[in-house]
Amino acid sequence: MTNDNCLKTITDGIKNGSVVPYLGPGVLQEVKAITGDERLPADSDSLILAMNNGQPMAPRLMYEFPRAAMNMELKKGRSYVERFLTETYRDKKWQRSKLHNWLAEMKPAYVIDINRDVQLQESYQDTHHILVVGTARIAGTDYRYKLYRYNGTKYDPIRLEEVESHLPVLFKPMGTPVPEPSYIAADADYVDYITELMGGFAIPAFLKNYRKGKKYLLLGMRFLRDTERMVVSDIVYGAGEPAGWALILNPTEKERRFCAVRNIEILEDDWPSLVNTATGSDSVVRSAVEIL
Repeated sequence: MTNDNCLKTITDGIKNGSVVPYLGPGVLQEVKAITGDERLPADSDSLILAMNNGQPMAPRLMYEFPRAAMNMELKKGRSYVERFLTETYRDKKWQRSKLHNWLAEMKPAYVIDINRDVQLQESYQDTHHILVVGTARIAGTDYRYKLYRYNGTKYDPIRLEEVESHLPVLFKPMGTPVPEPSYIAADADYVDYITELMGGFAIPAFLKNYRKGKKYLLLGMRFLRDTERMVVSDIVYGAGEPAGWALILNPTEKERRFCAVRNIEILEDDWPSLVNTATGSDSVVRSAVEIL
């Protein structure tokens, strides 16, 4: 099957709910501020530089964002890291990614987004939905998530038994600033969250049932570090056979081995090809002003 035919099959699967989009930092790679040329920091390196006022940190800290965030937390407090993420993703205004415009039209029944920005949520701003937000290091509960229902105007916190199964679900494992800031960012967050993810306490029961046999489309993801591999392995647990596809340009041997073990087929392409195949468009970015 050619890539175009495969992408058409995938698009049909997203429409009928059998394929679940899984969004990584690469889907935001072209997003700039509405005014100026600043790029939205999403991948590890750009987040570290933005958090440290544009200056690189020591090589051992530049390895990945959680390590750098842990260092900043120890030096300046957890509030510093949370404030940086909230100011970056809630308070600054960014252009829209074409992928999110496409998702806004498609409205998949279930989307996983490991980015901490709000573009996915804005794609559903005209649609009632359920929001699942990852949490870490919180006392008084065994669970590592918060649940909200969006009523077309605002988010309201809900209990597990109040989830309406017919509504679309947006899963933000690494957090979001909306409706209230909550993030998985520092090493300590990831240790706690991944431990509970492996134990089954970081995903609500209704999603554990819903995800059985689903296939996944991994967009904007690279699997070069253990953190990304562990998170995706546990979130897509119970996937179908095969588990899905990953669009990766120039995959490394490590990525090929990981995807082979997880029964994920690598398509050596990137997400714009998927959107262009579905829409017949070559444009990659449209300003948020055009749609908001």
